[in-house]
Amino acid sequence: MKQDNPAPKYDMLMRQIEALLFISPQPVSESELSNTLGQSASSVSRAIARLKAICDEGRGVTILKLAGGVQMATAPDLEGTVAEFQGSMISQRVRLSKAALETLSVVAYNQPVTRSEMEEIRTVRCDRVIDTLLKHGLVRVAGRKKSVGNPLLYRTTDRFLELFGLDSIASLPTLEELQETFVKNPGGSAEWGDGDE
Repeated sequence: MKQDNPAPKYDMLMRQIEALLFISPQPVSESELSNTLGQSASSVSRAIARLKAICDEGRGVTILKLAGGVQMATAPDLEGTVAEFQGSMISQRVRLSKAALETLSVVAYNQPVTRSEMEEIRTVRCDRVIDTLLKHGLVRVAGRKKSVGNPLLYRTTDRFLELFGLDSIASLPTLEELQETFVKNPGGSAEWGDGDE
């Protein structure tokens, strides 16, 4: 009797990629995987696509594209199970005040941006808030502006992309998309503020 086609099998390259993604605490670029494994970029890309397809057939993990790389993550439908298991660990996420979120938004949508440009947009001082964002690794110094005083320029980091589930800055919602969201959910609020700046 003829058997049905078996499920796709793991090949060595897929196994290697899975192992590297499993141990990596942050997204890994396809070029890093290619260099590490001595494989062509196209081979790595195909192996990642096959691995993602297998994971998406009902496994407990999936492969996400984040911050310009790929990362292994819990399957979305198991979020509740994982949250329950983690318990108190959930509270250790980065918590930001409204002022910090506003400043982070200014950096994300205007980068590279100086402190004085942030303050001009927000109309308040941003020293403490910038220190908080730097401490949490959400923004970084990205050189100096060629202008009077050569002020520091700030950009968002890969950690920012990871935290907000973005593949790149280009994935940020547009102003129109944000306005639609707030019109549909006017009372909505982010689970961030604890009053810290």
